[in-house]
Amino acid sequence: MAGVANDGNSKPATAARIYDFHLGGTHNFTADREAAMAITKMFPFVPLLARNNRAFLRRAVRHLASQGITQFLDVGSGIPTEGNVHEIAQEIVPEARVVYVDIDPVAVSESLDLLAGNHNATAIRADLRDPQSILDNPQVRKIIDFDQPVGLLMVAVLHFVADDEVASQSVRELLAPLSEGSYLVISHGSAEGMQRDLTNLDDAQAVYKRDTATPFVLRSKAQVATYFEGLELVEPGVVWLPEWRPGADDPQDFTDRPTESGGVCAVGILR
Repeated sequence: MAGVANDGNSKPATAARIYDFHLGGTHNFTADREAAMAITKMFPFVPLLARNNRAFLRRAVRHLASQGITQFLDVGSGIPTEGNVHEIAQEIVPEARVVYVDIDPVAVSESLDLLAGNHNATAIRADLRDPQSILDNPQVRKIIDFDQPVGLLMVAVLHFVADDEVASQSVRELLAPLSEGSYLVISHGSAEGMQRDLTNLDDAQAVYKRDTATPFVLRSKAQVATYFEGLELVEPGVVWLPEWRPGADDPQDFTDRPTESGGVCAVGILR
């Protein structure tokens, strides 16, 4: 049942539900909670990273909507939680259309429950590593008009594609049909510049590799910048999560030490 924590002992952990737990959500199972707590035990600041990443998503969507973007393709959307893309976008542009995409069937099911009665938003199950299956999906084609600008959101998802070339190719293929004036929004896990003790990083990666189907890999700011080749970066460019146009209502956990936020992000426009 939506909104109720599940026993789900037989359910394997997923990245989406681990993230939901870190955000304080209830759409997770025993395996997800165990994996999340194992990671938090090694790195107690991880829930703060999740909240800062979510805050970046909200800021980016507000920016795109304020620039006239009325349709959004959110790839790797995860479990519904407060401040969803459609809620933020439709506050600014009531007719905004959103398609959520995730590999986790629970994330998709919860999204569909949340979106019941909202004819301008839906959710589909698809794999980022197979971009054409996303672009060709009938629900995507029904809601997204690729002849008009699109906001392509890939927030905290590319670090679950371990192969560098596959990650880059997925971005390129998803950008290919987008019209001029479309935006690409990316955030990505990174330990570059961190002053913390990262001796347990291999153990944390092992939790994802052992307990989920989506092991993660960290990349540098320079690597993340390559996803925006051919696009015009929106100021302030490729920066740490707290540095991208922060607002007064955003988390203040890493304001004075942005490199500790564990993530880099950027927004680019297709000219």
